Amino acid sequence: MVILDINEIMDLLPHRYPFLLVDRIVSIEEGTCITGIKNVSINEPFFTGHFPGQPIMPGVLIIEAMAQVSGILAFKSGVKKARSVYFMSIEKAKFRQPVFPGDQLVMDITTMQQRGTVWKFSGTAKVNGKVVAEAGFTAMVTDVELKKDEK
Repeated sequence: MVILDINEIMDLLPHRYPFLLVDRIVSIEEGTCITGIKNVSINEPFFTGHFPGQPIMPGVLIIEAMAQVSGILAFKSGVKKARSVYFMSIEKAKFRQPVFPGDQLVMDITTMQQRGTVWKFSGTAKVNGKVVAEAGFTAMVTDVELKKDEK
C-alpha cells in the first residue's frame, strides 16, 4: 500500500536527485509514526566510490534517509509554512549490517517528543525484516532558510 508516492514526497521535501533518499511512504500516523521505503539501486552515485568492487550504502546516507522520512512525518503532522528540516543532533547511531544494491530499506520512525519547532525521533532501518541501522535524532522544522552568511 502506498500512502505517499514520489511526487507527493517531492512536494513536501526540498531534496532532489541524487539526495532524495525516500521513494514512498507506506504508513503514517500523524504526529506519531511513519514507515518509508528506499529502493537501493546500483545506479546510486555513491556506489562508484563506496566501495569499488564491493558497493555498500554509506551509513550516513541511511541516517539521512531516516531523517527525510522524519521530515515527512513532521510536515504531515500539521507543521505549517515549513521549508526546511535541519539536523540538530544524532544519538546512539548503530549500524548492524551493510546495505547493498538491490536491497529495499524499510524505515520505521517514531516521534519521541515535539516542542515548538523541535522534534525528537527514534528510528530503525531494516532490510528483509532485519535491523541494519538505528538512531535517535533531533531536528528543527523551520520556515526560514539558512543562508551562508547567517551560519
